[in-house]
Amino acid sequence: MKNICKLLNIKYPIIQGGMANIADHRLASAVSNAGGLGLISAGGNNENWVREEIRKCRLLTNKPFGVNIMLMSPFAEKIARVVIEEGVKVVTTGAGSPGAYIPEWKKADITVIPVVPSVALAKRMERIGADAVVAEGTEAGGHIGEITTMALVPQVVDAVNIPVIAAGGIADPRQVVAAFALGAKGIQVGTIFLTAVECPIHENYKQKIVDAKDTDTIVTGRVVNAPVRVLKNKMAREYLKLSNQNVDRMELEKLTLGSLRKAVLEGDVENGSLMAGQVSGLIKEIKSVKEIIEFLFTDVNKEIVVL
Repeated sequence: MKNICKLLNIKYPIIQGGMANIADHRLASAVSNAGGLGLISAGGNNENWVREEIRKCRLLTNKPFGVNIMLMSPFAEKIARVVIEEGVKVVTTGAGSPGAYIPEWKKADITVIPVVPSVALAKRMERIGADAVVAEGTEAGGHIGEITTMALVPQVVDAVNIPVIAAGGIADPRQVVAAFALGAKGIQVGTIFLTAVECPIHENYKQKIVDAKDTDTIVTGRVVNAPVRVLKNKMAREYLKLSNQNVDRMELEKLTLGSLRKAVLEGDVENGSLMAGQVSGLIKEIKSVKEIIEFLFTDVNKEIVVL
């Protein structure tokens, strides 16, 4: 089984999370230049936006980087072709199965790494040709599953014969060591990169993460089967209040419409969706991407023999 550094041609076994409306060419190139694998998140953007971001990223780095595709997007099929046309070498996926695209991606020598919240989905991804999987625990920020990283990762490791990358609840060297102890071959992190100097979100958003305590995240959307972990604020509390009153789904969607962009672009920390993981309470300062990666792997190689 290849380790992640050899599979992805990177220095450190770390992938930057594909954070919609956040992870663009600026963050992706910074992560790749620092020795990890940066990702451009397609999110709900169209194929032209993705193509332009790939080209912008290439102007900033000559290191490997990838694209994260949300498969529920109406543009997913066109984006699947764009990554081939633009010579992208790594694709991560979420919110669906990449099975329809894998044959063409493999012909183009693209490494395919789906994000999975369960053993069943991990096994399915292996069967259809995935090169590795990201097993993401419920501690993560944004859209989540229900199983914790500590419980999920070793079960996925035991169930598949491809490399497993651990995600959810990782923002400290101790958690990196724990991920490898569980059998992971690499890590994917998102929340700590939100606080990176190079991350293109509003400073108010970054500061809310730095100021967060251990109990400051909450999960919205469970009543509509779309759980999302965010930092507690006015919008999140109102959402939970209305959902407990069995308010119509359309009313709930009105409340969250454009909320991520409010947080990312406007710095509205009360009405915006501040997606962040439970490790927010561990993050105490804003650093460069390079400093973050070097911090995460401080003395880790002395502890891990699987690398």
